[in-house]
Amino acid sequence: MSTAPDSGQLMGMLLKLINAKKTIEIGVYTGYSLLLTALSIPHDAMQKDNERSFDFAFVDADKENYLNYHERLLKLVKVGGLIVFDNTLWGGTVAQPEEAVSEDRKESRRSIIEFNNSVSIDQRIEIVLTPLGDGLTICRRIR
Repeated sequence: MSTAPDSGQLMGMLLKLINAKKTIEIGVYTGYSLLLTALSIPHDAMQKDNERSFDFAFVDADKENYLNYHERLLKLVKVGGLIVFDNTLWGGTVAQPEEAVSEDRKESRRSIIEFNNSVSIDQRIEIVLTPLGDGLTICRRIR
């Protein structure tokens, strides 16, 4: 129940590629991704104000609020910054018919499908959904 190693490696590379200094993470379970972030950013990263100042955000929290997190993070992440959402394939259930999905996964599945549909048409971002781990959606803020 943590970020998959392959997803973590990609995130570490992304953090270095964009030279991220100010990051935010929503939803920390084991702390693996937070530690990965801390080890990937320069040691001189300083925090100041919040609006449009973050370079990178990572979300691995309650799936029912992914759209809410997305909207808030668009106010915090600067243009050119990245917002990464974990578990956007939700065990492959997003591609299965609803009747094939276990009851305990249906509500989160519906939320993830709604989230995936929403970000796919959001003109403020560019996205890529990678099949790493349980699905990693990378959003680059362009507006």
